[in-house]
Amino acid sequence: MNIKKTFAKFIGDRAFYSRVLLITIPIMVQNGISNFVNLLDNIMVGRIGTEQMSGVAIVNHLVFVFYLCIFGGFAGAGIFTAQYYGKGDYEGIKQTFRYKLLLGFFILAATFAIFKFHGSDLIMTFLMGDRNGGDPAATFGYAEDYLHILLFSLIPLAIVQVYANTLRECSQTIVPMKAGLLAVFVNLVLNYLLIYGKLGFPCMGVKGAAWATVTARYAEMLIVVVWAHTHPERCPYLKGVYSTLAIPLKTVKRIFLTGIPLLINETLWASGVTMLAQCYSMRGLNVIAAYNILGVISNVFNVVFFSMGDAIAIIVGQHLGAGDMKRARDDDNKIIALAIFISVIVAIIIAISAPFFPRLYNTNEDTRRLAAQFLLAQAVFTPQIAFLHTSYFTVRAGGRTLITFLFDSFFMLCVNVPLAFVLSRFTDLHVIRIFALVQISDWIKCIIGFVLVKKGTWMRNITRS
Repeated sequence: MNIKKTFAKFIGDRAFYSRVLLITIPIMVQNGISNFVNLLDNIMVGRIGTEQMSGVAIVNHLVFVFYLCIFGGFAGAGIFTAQYYGKGDYEGIKQTFRYKLLLGFFILAATFAIFKFHGSDLIMTFLMGDRNGGDPAATFGYAEDYLHILLFSLIPLAIVQVYANTLRECSQTIVPMKAGLLAVFVNLVLNYLLIYGKLGFPCMGVKGAAWATVTARYAEMLIVVVWAHTHPERCPYLKGVYSTLAIPLKTVKRIFLTGIPLLINETLWASGVTMLAQCYSMRGLNVIAAYNILGVISNVFNVVFFSMGDAIAIIVGQHLGAGDMKRARDDDNKIIALAIFISVIVAIIIAISAPFFPRLYNTNEDTRRLAAQFLLAQAVFTPQIAFLHTSYFTVRAGGRTLITFLFDSFFMLCVNVPLAFVLSRFTDLHVIRIFALVQISDWIKCIIGFVLVKKGTWMRNITRS
């Protein structure tokens, strides 16, 4: 009987799963198709050659830091948005929207300055390892070409995140999904036309892939912004949002103090991920290409349980804002259990697919073999990744952002990155073993995450005065 009751805590009824799926499916579809098109984009560039694929991969690692700066910077305001929406406070939502907008442009300005004056230096850090597997000079040239064009996509990306995040936090997930679908379709078509020079278009290679991405981002921004401002009955919280950009100092302080650990956390975590990639790159250009294949393929599958983190942020956040702590804990347990269950299925699919996906790339046999080994290792650790992701969002939903900072990026920079640095530079271990040992070190985080979720100190209503 006790065992039955224990399992019942992690299994919801039909109404629960309907609500979860109503929120997660549009996010899964949008992110899933986006990542699938990124996969096709990656394959298209990979069909040109290893150097081109490696150059694009290096830039994507660097731009990933910008994306997570935006994600982390908006996350603190997003916690308030979800809870304000749960209590019906539209004026509060306007304040969080304005906060995101101003912060987004500040991050944009800083990113442009860094890439303008230090972009080449950052690219070179990935080309300091073994010379096997390609031409470092050619890879550097392709990376620079791609970065200089891709910078123009960061403006619409930031604006889309301001609107799309606010809409999702207020349970409007369909429109961001549709805009994302159009964007990936535009990206895919233009990739085909501009990378290979089809239907009379110039053959631009890597530059064509960059311009396709820029165009797709602006198309996505146009759809989301226009819809949000032409449907006031669905988005009453945006009516008059631009009447002023002034935000009460008290509100800024509350959002800033809650959100700054998230901004720092996501920035440092993304930097840590990029540092890990740089550590693995010490084993040669083959590793850069293989690790890139791992990233784009695993992202296609991982959107399923990554979307569960968004479900926790929205569903649990709204319960906390409404003061229903019991339901917040109950729904959180069930979403975590669902994410882990799905991640096991995802892991099996990745493992089965590992020998076949790398064959889609026009690269050497060593890169294909390394990519298959990376994918098999990733499959083993996929359930662990699912649990850590949902644990992180659980603690974050209640505004315990300092704890999430220590749990996430602090651990990354103090454990994962130093371990990879030492193993890649002072041992002869194969890169797959280094990758596995870094993942194994996350077992410590799993224990900490379990304790944090079970303890329940994350359950707070932070919108109360």
